[in-house]
Order: sequence, then structure tokens, then C-alpha cells
Amino acid sequence: MKFVLSILFIYSINFLCYAQQYFIHGNVTDKATGSSLSYTNIRVMNSTIGTSSNKNGEYEIRLNRGKYKLVASYIGYNSDTISVDLEKNIYGIDFKLNQVNIRMPEVTVRPGENPAIRIIKRAIEKKNERNKKLNSYEFEAYTKVFIKTPNEIKAHGHGLSIGLNGGDTAAFKITGIIENESRGYFKKPDYYKEEIIARKQTSNFPSTINMLTGGRILQNFYSNQVNFLGIDIPGPLADNAIKYYYYYIKKILAINKKQVYEIYMTPDDPDNPGFTGNIYITDSTYDLIKVNFELNRAANPGGIFDSVNVLQQYTEFKDSIYMPIDYRIFASINYLHLVKLKWEINTILYDYKINPDIKTSFFNMATLTVLPGADNKDSTYWKNAVTIPSTKDELAAYKRIDSLQNVPESFWDKFNILSTKLNLSKDFAVSAPLGMYHFNRVEGNCLDYGFYLSGAANQRLNSSLDFSYGFSDKRLKTDFNGSYLFGDYRTYKISLHAFNKLNILFDKSDNYNTLTTTILALASKDDFRDYYYSKGFNIDFSGEIFPVMSLSAGFENHTDKNAFKNTEFSFFAKDRTFRLNPPIYETNINALNFGVNFDFRDYIEDGYFRRRISFGKSFFTFGGDVSISNKNFLKSDLNFTQYRARLLGVIHTFKSAVLDFRISGIYTNGELPYQMLYSLPGNINLTAEDYTFRTLNINEILGDRVVTIYIDHYFGDELFRLLNIPYVKDWELQLNTYLNIAYSDIGSKSEAISPYPIKTFKHPFFEAGFSIGQILLPINLSFSWRLNYRGENNFRIGLNSIIF
Repeated sequence: MKFVLSILFIYSINFLCYAQQYFIHGNVTDKATGSSLSYTNIRVMNSTIGTSSNKNGEYEIRLNRGKYKLVASYIGYNSDTISVDLEKNIYGIDFKLNQVNIRMPEVTVRPGENPAIRIIKRAIEKKNERNKKLNSYEFEAYTKVFIKTPNEIKAHGHGLSIGLNGGDTAAFKITGIIENESRGYFKKPDYYKEEIIARKQTSNFPSTINMLTGGRILQNFYSNQVNFLGIDIPGPLADNAIKYYYYYIKKILAINKKQVYEIYMTPDDPDNPGFTGNIYITDSTYDLIKVNFELNRAANPGGIFDSVNVLQQYTEFKDSIYMPIDYRIFASINYLHLVKLKWEINTILYDYKINPDIKTSFFNMATLTVLPGADNKDSTYWKNAVTIPSTKDELAAYKRIDSLQNVPESFWDKFNILSTKLNLSKDFAVSAPLGMYHFNRVEGNCLDYGFYLSGAANQRLNSSLDFSYGFSDKRLKTDFNGSYLFGDYRTYKISLHAFNKLNILFDKSDNYNTLTTTILALASKDDFRDYYYSKGFNIDFSGEIFPVMSLSAGFENHTDKNAFKNTEFSFFAKDRTFRLNPPIYETNINALNFGVNFDFRDYIEDGYFRRRISFGKSFFTFGGDVSISNKNFLKSDLNFTQYRARLLGVIHTFKSAVLDFRISGIYTNGELPYQMLYSLPGNINLTAEDYTFRTLNINEILGDRVVTIYIDHYFGDELFRLLNIPYVKDWELQLNTYLNIAYSDIGSKSEAISPYPIKTFKHPFFEAGFSIGQILLPINLSFSWRLNYRGENNFRIGLNSIIF
């Protein structure tokens, strides 16, 4: 009994201590004018605890019972200190700051001399000293993100629907909010880890979107390079900043009785991506304490953003090291005057620990992890968390959005004429009209209908069941796919595929969509695909055995039969005939499949899934598979063993340019049926898909011993800027160059059972070319040349678009 009472007593004490945390709420204003001072720094004297006011000058800070001194500081004003005896929640602790006016001293400027350069040079030296002293740190952060659009954002399935909103920009309103609390850790040289402790969002946003935490989006303007929108931009105090930017002293201000230089900066060459705006550097110590600037036009690919404004403030911590205490981004997007939205990120950073002893073993490949229970924090938790005070508009937006999401949707609310699926609920969808019909020369006019389950059972269960009936071949086809994900981050999967359907011949090499083939067949009787019937099933198990290694194993069974041309229907080309559908090697295959894959990229754990990321870094992955078909113990019709290997990666070359390479190889020992040969991916006339051979036709070159190499260098518009070509450098044309190489051969046993002679490349085949497009348009034009095996299609022009 004494033991029980002791436990109850300890629990009660802990509960009372927790309950004794109170909040202080107030405003920060200009004493002379009464106007609000947005984003004022509020600190607890002699501690690492603090916050910032919101855009209306309101602040809120939560502290345990006790006596405190709060200090409010704002550049251009005298700081103010208020003593507080905290024994209950307190409202009305308002700061009224007096503005400081400092007359700029007269400066004698000699010809060719810029006085701002001396300050920047000293600031760069101080930055390097600071970075040498800073070996590790920890922090906590609170982040709030707003999305504003003219129209409401609706949740559809596990995604969002924004829609076109080219109307009056004055109608912008808050249509989405996400909030989260996180902890971050850093250690030299580049170890980084962050954990999301708690998160919440408006009901129209899935929690998996809520990943914009303080450290994850935080840019360090004490670094030489700052990455925005995938572009590395020299920071305001980069070692080469003086050669890259133009600076001048705009005015002299003060904070905490220290003089502060407000210095305007902009890239020397407006065609170079960079920052334009003001930085604030202390006199005598030359510390960077604030940045407030915009991305220039060159750093805004395609001009998608009307504007991107960045604001950040720094304060002094242990060992005179300045660290960021907030981070704010204000952006406005206008895509072709059709999609308009604004978003705003507000982060406050607090409770720093400078140079703590963090073991290297603490860090792993998970750079961001959502902790268990982060999505289950109730209102009591958030009332005691460090936050940025919510405005009336924000509180109203939460209520409005939640009420809108609870309004039942009609069929027409869910209907989207451009979609192939109609979402009936968050997890369940059926075929939409665009996905209910297709046409080919085997099935003729064909009706399709499917049922789709996605992300059910807490994001673990996915399945689909498709039915199809062809009016020319008079067959009902079925196709079922189901998978279940295991593990904390769903890194294990068991899947089943059962089918009785019409297969596309060499479908793994076919990158075109069904709509494209249907339109071509109906309009011109150009059905470029070939088909065969297949019935059977596959069952597979895969899993991430180690963070860098995944294994898979499975069994497949399929019986393949010939398909025949059954129709000559067409809307326009009635005088033409479809070509015959070629026969295959009819057989029954039973095979075992085993695979391994290695991926050394870091990842994020979003509360449901483990997602690989590159963070703009170079990377590569590689893996391999083997398939074994055997007449004896597997009762298959054919004996063969096939080995497959692949290597892919990305190398960042200069600025935003990247080199993308994909290498794969296949080697088969035994008799592989014709329909299981590998076809080098080709193209139909006037098209050019990525990672295909642009000068080859579809299914032109086959083999069971194949090597393919795709090397693409995406220059973006960097080359045009580097060459400084007048006018062209400002058009934001996107340039991509490529070199494709292939080797193809066929073993004697596979060749012996093939119904046709096989065309191969027994010596490496080479083609090269380039494509060019505009960043805002989803289409580009490619020009390709054969470098050997010349004959047909020595030169080809093609269009590449996501619509094909």
C-alpha cells in the first residue's frame, strides 16, 4: 500500500509541475505611432528560450512558474525589458519600443572605393571565425505554414485538388494550414538529423504533407552556398561574395545600443541567380544579424513565382556565436495566369545547445523522422506548446475548412473530366469516363471498369480489380493486383497479381499511354503495338533488410497464347487495313525470381513511409535480379536462367546542371520465349520519349543478352547564361544533351524457338542528340542522330511530352 501511495504521490507532483506552466501574451508596438512591430525578437534574459511576434506584433511564450525578465529587440529601436512574476496566465505584457534615429556620419569616398566592401570583408572574416567555433548544436523549432488561394483546396483521396483560379487576386484567403514542432541536431562535417515531435493541419491536408520543419527548410546564410529551388546561390557572406554581388551602405541603425549597418546587395550581373535586398551587420563586431531580401529573376526558373521574399534574424548565444532565431518565406505563385496561390512559412527556433557532445553514432540515414504519436497530440498538448499566436483569420480558417470537409460531396463535386478515376471516398475509387474505353485491332471497341483501393488499413493495403470486354474478340478480361505493407515504415511488402488479360508485347519497353494508342488506331489505323493473351499469377515478397539493402523473392506462373486481328474499324482511314498481329511462342512458364537492390541515399520517415531523397546531392543506386525456369522441379515448359543488373545515378556538374546515367544489362542462359525477349525502347514517328532510343522504331531490335546505356546531361538554361547569348539567355530555354548506347544479341537456344528472325546489334550501337524546351511548357523538341548502323532514320525530330 505504501508503494502504491508513493507512486501516486510522485505522479501527482509531476502532474502539478506540468500544470504549472503558464503563458505570457502581449503585443509589440512602436511607442510613437502605435503601429505593430512584426517579427520582433522576444528573449528570456540569461537563457536560450525565446520566440518572435507574428505579423500583427502579437507574441506568446510559455514558461514554468517563476520570475523572469523578457527582452524585446527590433532593429532600429531601443530594446525594452519587462520583469514578470509568473504564477498564472498573463495577458497584456506589452512592449512599446522607442525608435532610434542615427545620423549617418559623413564618409569620404575615394575614387574606385566602396565603403560597404570594407564591412563585407570584415563580416566574411567573422563568418569564418564563427563557423570554425561551431562544431555541433541542438535546437527546437515550431513551424507554421499558410496556403492562400482564391478558391478552396479540397482533399481527393490521398491528394489535393487546387484547380484553376485565375480570378481576382483580392479574393485570396487562407485555404490550408500546417503546424509542427521539431527537434534538430547537427555535427560537423555534415551530420544532420531532425525529429518531428508533434504536427497538426487543416482537415483538407494529409499529414504526410506536413514535413516542412524548421531545420528541413532552414537555409544558413552563414554558408558559402544557399540552395533555393534546386539552384546553388552564393550567400551574402560567401567567400566569393564581393566578386558576385554589388553592395552599398543604405543607412545606419541601432539595436541594443549597438550600431548596425543596413547594406543593400544585388548580383553584379542581373543574369546571375542571387539575392536582392538588405542585410544587417553590426558595427565593430561585424556579425550578420538579419537578412531581408528577394530572389532575383534569374533565380526564379520560368518566373513561376511572382516573388519570393526571405526574412531571417540571428541572435548571440554561447561563445559569441550567432544563430538563427526565426526563418520566414513569403512566396506568390502565378502559373500561366491559371493557378495562383500564396504561401508563407514562419519558423521560430529556440532552446539552442551550442557545441554539445553528440556521438556520431546518434546519426543515421534518417535525416527526418516523425516520432510515434506525433499525429495524436490533443488540444491540451498544443495549449502548452511553444507556438506563434494565431490571428483571427487563422482561427476562422481552421473552422471554415473543417466544416467544408464535412459537407457531403455530390457525384459532380468529385467528377473530373480529365481523370481516369473517380474518388468515392478517401481510399476507394472507380473508373471515370476517361478510363472506361480503349481501342486496338485485337479487342476492337473495348469497355473497361475498375475498382481501386489505395492506402486503406492505415496506409498498408492497396488493391485494384479491372474488368475489360472487347466487342471484337468477345472476351472478358480480368486483372487483379493486391499488396500489403508491413513494418513501422512499411518497408516490407507482399503482393499478388492474378490476371487473365490481353498483354502488350514487350510492354516493359513501351512508354506510351493507352489514350495515345487508341487515338492513333481510331484516326489512322496506326496501331503500333502488338498483343498476346496471358493467364496466370505472380506472388512476391520484398523488404528492406538493411537501410541500404532490399531483397525480394517471388514465383510467377503464366500461360501465353496468340492473339489475332479482329477488326478493321476506324473513324477516318477506312481505305486502309490494320497490319496482322504477329504470333508468339505459346508456352506455360513457372519461374522463381530473386532480387537485391542497394540504395545509399538518406531518407525521411514521414510517419508512414521511408522515402529516399537526394537533397540536391549526387548519388547512385544499383541492383540485380535472377529468374529461374525449370522443367523438372518447377514443371515449366522451358529451361532458362536470366540475370539482370542495373546501375543509375545523378552527378551534379555545375550550378543547377546535372548528369543523369542509367546502365542495365541482361544475360540469359537457355531458351527464352519470344514474348519474354527484351526490346530496345524505340519511338513512333514524331515522338521522342525519355530513356529511349530516338532513332529506333518500337520493337525493332530484340535480344536476350542486352546492354543499354543512357547518358543525359540536363543543362537547364545554364549553358545559355554561361555563353551570354543575347536575348536567348533570358528566354529560359531548357537544354538537354544525350548519348545512348546499346548492345543486343540472342542465344542460340532462344533463337531456335523464335517464330521470326531476330534483328540485333552485335556491335555497340550509338546515337546522340539534344532536346530543347521552355521551362513552363510540358513539351520539348528533340533532334537525334545515328552515329553508326546508318540506314533508315539516320536523323529524327521528335516531340517529348507527358501527354503521350
